[in-house]
Parts: sequence; structure tokens; C-alpha cells
Amino acid sequence: MTEAQTPATPATPATPATPATPAQPPLPDHLSVNPRSPHHVAAVFEHDIGIRLNGKERFDVEEYCISEGWVKVPAGKTLDRKGQPLLIKIKGKVEAFYK
Repeated sequence: MTEAQTPATPATPATPATPATPAQPPLPDHLSVNPRSPHHVAAVFEHDIGIRLNGKERFDVEEYCISEGWVKVPAGKTLDRKGQPLLIKIKGKVEAFYK
């Protein structure tokens, strides 16, 4: 084949379709959304994370522990005496992942 007869190849973009993100830190065993908690890791929250409890994705998790198998979720609109949401602990198989 000559140059005029070469098959057309799709042009590859110079930049990837998804924006370049810094390396994702490993997800800890115990993580909390509350910045006052000793289990809060700000670097993890720069990325979207998801939590599965017993195979179903939960969107209302405030804190989790994979090794102990529990998540803490708010109990409705109830607040404690300090104005923080009242949390209940739900036990089961916990999986954390990056979206």
C-alpha cells in the first residue's frame, strides 16, 4: 500500500477523556465524615467514595469500620444536645470503594 492507500486510523486525543487526578490514597479501615473525629482523613474526601452495606450502596453513611463490620447513619432528623445528627450503628458486610 502506498501512503494514499493507507487505512484511516482514528485520531487519539492528546489528553485523556477524564481529567488527570492525583493518586488516590488507600481507603482506611475506619473513616468518618466529621472533621472533628480522629478517624477523618481529608485526602480521601477529595475523591468520590462509595459504601456498600450487605451488597447495597448507601448514600447516608457518616462513619464506617470495615474490620468490625458496621456503618453509622443519621437517625432521621434527630439531633443530639450538641446539634450533631444522632447516629445509629448498622452491622453487616461493609465495602468501601472509589467511584
